[in-house]
Amino acid sequence: MEGLSVADANLVMYLHPSKSRNVSQSILRELGSLLFKFNETFDGVLLAYDVNILDKQAKILSGVHPYFGLRLKANLLLFSPKPDMLLEGKVVKLSQESIHVIVLGFSSAIITAENIRGEFKYRTKDTEELFASKSHKRHVIKVGTMIRFLVKR
Repeated sequence: MEGLSVADANLVMYLHPSKSRNVSQSILRELGSLLFKFNETFDGVLLAYDVNILDKQAKILSGVHPYFGLRLKANLLLFSPKPDMLLEGKVVKLSQESIHVIVLGFSSAIITAENIRGEFKYRTKDTEELFASKSHKRHVIKVGTMIRFLVKR
């Protein structure tokens, strides 16, 4: 699927001296707080990471609150969809005006009526909502279907 990328990053993490007792746990906690949130620095959503500490000794910053900095080498799995990328997701809700999709199990997307191909017609069959193709009888979109779509914005 497009939109997924692996990045090698050289990071510097600044930790409070109170976190010096267990540095590796503090680093993992800080990176864990970035998971599944959009981050402008990475230009995407951080999905996974693998980190190695490069420094055995930290550099202490002077100031009112003396933080110490550690250099890290990290492999990051990022999700950053751009316009005209092809994504795949599972349909979770249908209505006459839209199709609601979950991408990668955490990200939501909505396909509005004006972006649904003209060959698909909205129907209700036995209290089940679906979009059926006019040209191919077997082509239907219903809740639970995996679909591919282009990102508009």
